[in-house]
Amino acid sequence: MRLRPFGPDDAAEVQRLAGDRLIADTTLRIPHPYPDGMAQEWISTHQPDFDQSKGVTFAIMRKADGSLVGAIGLMDMLAGHQAELGYWIGRPYWNQGFCTEASEAVLRYAFSELGLIRVHCCHFSRNPASGRVLRKLGMRHEGSRRRHVKKRDQFEDLELYGILKEEWKTAA
Repeated sequence: MRLRPFGPDDAAEVQRLAGDRLIADTTLRIPHPYPDGMAQEWISTHQPDFDQSKGVTFAIMRKADGSLVGAIGLMDMLAGHQAELGYWIGRPYWNQGFCTEASEAVLRYAFSELGLIRVHCCHFSRNPASGRVLRKLGMRHEGSRRRHVKKRDQFEDLELYGILKEEWKTAA
């Protein structure tokens, strides 16, 4: 696995992978159906977000053949303090370790390069696979928010996780 910035040429594959109903079902911000032009628009936000220290988004690539596997990034960054980890993996690449490996790399970047002291993440309670990834990273379960968000006319419970830089150092 390797990480790189997204480019305009990735839009069609982003739409194909993220447009899968099961990807949309387990993420808060990905709609289904996935509208034409949305991938290009999303990719166009990455550089301005990075330039303004608001966030960073990476394409997750399969090392063997360079296939786009998914996306991972840090959102809502507060310089010198914290950011939220977010990710999605295309369904053909589930259960192959890409999410864990990419998340480890992004945590290393967050704490070593960006100087953050905390990274947090959440997932729908009905998606325990995400919780397993977060626990593998050394993140601690910090609580639940019942019926906290609405996705497709359904209120969803969220599980909250976080890790501090000193905890990450110990786990690493």
